[in-house]
Amino acid sequence: MIIAIDGPAASGKSTTARRVAEELGITYLDTGAMYRAVTLAVLEQGIDIRDEAALKKLLSTLDLSLRTESGKTVITLNGRDVSERIRASDVTAHVSAVSAVPAVREAMVKLQRELGNRNDSVVEGRDIGTVVFPEADHKFYIVADYRTRAERRQKDLRQIGEERSLAELMEDLKRRDKKDSSRDHSPLKRAADAIVIDTSRLSIEEQVKIIVDKVKKGNS
Repeated sequence: MIIAIDGPAASGKSTTARRVAEELGITYLDTGAMYRAVTLAVLEQGIDIRDEAALKKLLSTLDLSLRTESGKTVITLNGRDVSERIRASDVTAHVSAVSAVPAVREAMVKLQRELGNRNDSVVEGRDIGTVVFPEADHKFYIVADYRTRAERRQKDLRQIGEERSLAELMEDLKRRDKKDSSRDHSPLKRAADAIVIDTSRLSIEEQVKIIVDKVKKGNS
């Protein structure tokens, strides 16, 4: 069984997807973290994303792994835990551009399908229900207003020692949405058969319950 949860940045889909997986006792796959890890590798190696040969060489040598530990996603890049580092502002500022490169998406989609098909999984991202798993058993598209999303992003950044104003973060999110939804390759897009959930006024518990209830009802 594949449960696809898509939506724009900071809409709450990662936390929700992780909790849904816990409730159902199945695997959680955070595809956004995978793209962030690739972006970190690109930044650290100073690769120009227009240099296709260099980018493909990087992708062919990356050792990327994910696991859930104490309710949190742990992602390792070439044996190094980068779970917190990939949430920093420099990675956030470049992840849309790196994610839009066809070679990157092709490599990540292949890996995501391999990981997702190993077990019953909750898979979260921006193109899961449309590109990665278009035949997913259940599809959800999570949204929230810009202020709510900026507040969530601000809270995440404070946990790693960064301080940004809500106004700055709201503008960042608007730019991110535009980039993600207008890219040529695998744009952010709601699947026609996805259930839309606006989490602006919902608690984590409420949004998790909505999804779990619908999945259980659909499987009964």
